[in-house]
Amino acid sequence: MNEKDCIFCKIITGEIPSEKIYEDDWSLAFLDINPVNTGHALVIPKDHFENIYTTPDETLARLSLVTKKVAVAIKNAVDAEGITISMNNEPAGGQVIFHTHFHVVPRFEKDGLKLWPQRKYNDGEISATAEKIREELKD
Repeated sequence: MNEKDCIFCKIITGEIPSEKIYEDDWSLAFLDINPVNTGHALVIPKDHFENIYTTPDETLARLSLVTKKVAVAIKNAVDAEGITISMNNEPAGGQVIFHTHFHVVPRFEKDGLKLWPQRKYNDGEISATAEKIREELKD
């Protein structure tokens, strides 16, 4: 998807209305129109990047600071008992809008939201997986 067709780029330009809660020169935060809980927000860079893989490190670093600022404000504003911050990447990872974004979701003890299921590693699988990842991380 290119910038011209991106719903978040259209929100940035004002072509599509949103309930903005924070904005600076390079980022924007606005309330999700289909929230998990009241106060659920999205934090995005103003420049169009598809996902975590294509977003420059400096942009991700700045975006994480804005995400923290927004999370604290949301927690206080809605009296949340916790915050879940997530980022979905690629369709298999649950990404629907292909513009880098973090979800900031206020959480409550009895909100019913469950995180993903967990499993155990098979024999030897954890070591083999760790080794493959370490190989990928080598410079």
